[in-house]
Amino acid sequence: MDMVATQNFRSVDRLLAKPAAAAAQQFEKLGPATARMLLRHAASEENRWYFETWGDVETGLGAALLLFLLFGSSETKFTLLLSLLMLLIVIVQRFALTPQIVILGRAIDWIPASQDSPVRAHFWTLHFGYVGLEGVNLLLGLTLTARLLFRRRKSAGRSGEIHAID
Repeated sequence: MDMVATQNFRSVDRLLAKPAAAAAQQFEKLGPATARMLLRHAASEENRWYFETWGDVETGLGAALLLFLLFGSSETKFTLLLSLLMLLIVIVQRFALTPQIVILGRAIDWIPASQDSPVRAHFWTLHFGYVGLEGVNLLLGLTLTARLLFRRRKSAGRSGEIHAID
């Protein structure tokens, strides 16, 4: 998602640098600053939709993983706890942080970048919190993956047989 969001904003600058002839005429009527602000707003709206949708998908995947580990396997409490923590982080991101980031993002879309704004500062605080939680979730996911892979190899080694699914 970070790559998608970044590329959406970079596409605005690419479009403004080499617009189609008809677009160039419209951008000229608007003026460069207004055209850039309007295009960045459109890119921001796309990014907001992507983040909300990804949050819904991630919540569903996290719930499915937790339910599978809980009812479809014989995982340890630690493994279940890792999965639960990951799901809780995603729920906080999707239902607490993302809506606030969306609201604040829409407010700052129309404030010139050169102008100081407490709303922008609050937006970035929430954004960095979101990114920090993504980092924690990544580490938890890597730990969970390692635990599942290690357990699978260990149990296959003990029985002397290789099973497709333990």
